[in-house]
This record gives sequence, C-alpha cells and structure tokens, in this order.
Amino acid sequence: MKDIFEWNRLLFNDLPASFIFEVIFRSTIMFAILLLTLKLAGKRGVKQLSIFETVIIIALGSAAGDPMFYEDVGIVPAAIVFIVIIVLYRLVTWFTGKSKKFEEFIEGKTECLIKEGKFSIASFKKESLAQDEFFAELRIKSVEHLGQVKYAFIETSGEISVFYYKEKEVKYGLPILPESFNKKSKIIKNDGIHACTFCGHTEEQKAGTAKCTVCKKEEWVEAIKTLRIT
Repeated sequence: MKDIFEWNRLLFNDLPASFIFEVIFRSTIMFAILLLTLKLAGKRGVKQLSIFETVIIIALGSAAGDPMFYEDVGIVPAAIVFIVIIVLYRLVTWFTGKSKKFEEFIEGKTECLIKEGKFSIASFKKESLAQDEFFAELRIKSVEHLGQVKYAFIETSGEISVFYYKEKEVKYGLPILPESFNKKSKIIKNDGIHACTFCGHTEEQKAGTAKCTVCKKEEWVEAIKTLRIT
C-alpha cells in the first residue's frame, strides 16, 4: 500500500522536475483559450462577472480541485498553475491600465441599446442578445413600452441599465408586453400612431401597408403611451 508521505509522488507524482516548464506552457495556453472562448460567448454568457473575472475563477477552481481528488495530479504542478495564473492576471491588469483598446477587448465596453425610445440598431447587432431576452429584462424593470425609456445600456457585466423619461415626457412607443407585441402585422388595420417592431420608430400611419422610414421594415404594431407604474 502506498504511503501518503511518499513526498516525490505526493508533490510531483513521480514526474521529472523539467515537467514544471510544461505546466507553465499548458497553463498559459489554457488561460488564453478560456479568455477567448468567454469573449466569444458575449457579455450575457457571463452576466454579473466580467469575462476576465470568470476566466480567473474557472482557472483557479480547476487548478485547486484536481490535486484535491486525483492521486495522479501532483501538488507542485498545481501550485505552479496558481503562480502562472496570478502572473498572467497581473500582466493583463497592467496592460488594461496602459491600453484603452486592450481594456475594451478584454472587458468589452458599455453599449447604448435604446436611445430616446428607439433601438440603437448598430449597437444592438454587436451584442449576443435576442430581442425577446432584452424585452424580458425591460419588463422585469416594469417597462411596458419603449416610449417610457430614454436610454438603456448593456454594461460590461451584461447587466441592463435603464434611464426613464419623466411622466410628462413619456411618448408613444413600441409595446413590449407579449399580448400587445404579438399583434404585429404588415397590414395596418386602423389609422393612428404605430411602432416599427424592428427599430421601435413611431409615426402616424393610415390603414394599409407601409415601410418604416428609418429601417425600411414593414411590420407594425399599434403604439401606446401609458405611464410607467412603479
């Protein structure tokens, strides 16, 4: 029976000391892969934590967990992984402080999704965020239509920040409650103010069909102007 205090096995798992260099190389490569993978997953994939913070947590958790449970994982290689991660963390932090572009690549940047009651289409396309998911976030904040929202931002953490119009400034907007939004159609049944379901632009329309003057889409829903209830 193996003795738990066979120090060479416990610390190195009978591996040569030169294996430490391979551990450093492996850790650096996996750190970079984790960082890029989570970067591609988008902000919503790592909501509330930044991409960089999530990488650190995953890397440290894996490095700490394996030597706790697996006999064939030496403690010293695991400790080297910790050191490499901390060094990489310091380097990335240093680079983010020196370069704004690098900071934006690692952490992302705040994007405006709604401006004065309409979608900022260019910004919205950059984010891995479905319209239904975004509407759900707004409904949680008691938003009934986009005419109540002056600005909405997606933060680097993936959180949605909303700034509202004052009651006297609320205007006609695209309804986002399912029962209202799902009435969208290319056929406008009644004269009145309607909202484009793609960009949120509102304008007076007559019964029939029409193209949005902003995005050129053709689906409309009747706009509403209710006040926000809190």
